[in-house]
Amino acid sequence: MQFETKRGPFVALREVNLAIQKGEFISIIGHSGCGKSTVLNLVAGLLDASSGTLLCAGREIKGPGPDRAVVFQNHSLLPWLTCTQNVLLAVEQVFGPKEGRAQLLERAHAALDLVHLGHARDKYPHEISGGMKQRVGIARALAMEPKALLMDEPFGALDALTRAHLQDELMRICAATQSTVIMVTHDVDEAVLLSDRIVMMTNGPAATVGEILSVDLPRPRDRLALADDPTYNHCRHAVLKFLYEKQRKVEDISEARKPKATSKAA
Repeated sequence: MQFETKRGPFVALREVNLAIQKGEFISIIGHSGCGKSTVLNLVAGLLDASSGTLLCAGREIKGPGPDRAVVFQNHSLLPWLTCTQNVLLAVEQVFGPKEGRAQLLERAHAALDLVHLGHARDKYPHEISGGMKQRVGIARALAMEPKALLMDEPFGALDALTRAHLQDELMRICAATQSTVIMVTHDVDEAVLLSDRIVMMTNGPAATVGEILSVDLPRPRDRLALADDPTYNHCRHAVLKFLYEKQRKVEDISEARKPKATSKAA
């Protein structure tokens, strides 16, 4: 992926090669500016790759489509619509031409029930908490029945307890729906807890896939039980080691580029 800038072409990503299986939970992790969100936006069809091909279920991605639903860090709910109406907007776009109003409404309600928000169907965004808003965003995405659920740091703006609760909810939902998930995150513990594989990106420019770590932990997963699990701690250590080594390289390069001080003779 190459962007045109005032200073000339900027290569954000180069030779990214990744295959994701149906029902797999993938986390993409790396330092800020390494192109994690760019990868997600390419898969979503929000950006066009400068070269190469992206496929979803065998079909080339040529723009946004209902087979890929995105959950952003900001819930992006329309404040003048209720929770049901916000979810209904997405449902109507996908199923509206072939289903009646009652069926569409049933889909919206089912999606809200899946994220345990059936009691908040008629509430407006300003009447619910930040965590509940994010759950509405997840319900809206799932209601589209996408082939891939794309999540860009979906819990990054939440407090630690709410974040932990929603991580547990996401694991429950993925188990129930067998969803394929690609999630961008900065949180190492979140990546290890949720993922089947963790894709670790090298630093940009021209970032690429550095390493891919398989998280061989059985499901369902219990965060308290995993705290002392040797496999969990091995995975956590492997990701932290990768990130720290990449950061040290950046610092070494920056230090090498600093002009050397010259001393004047007395």
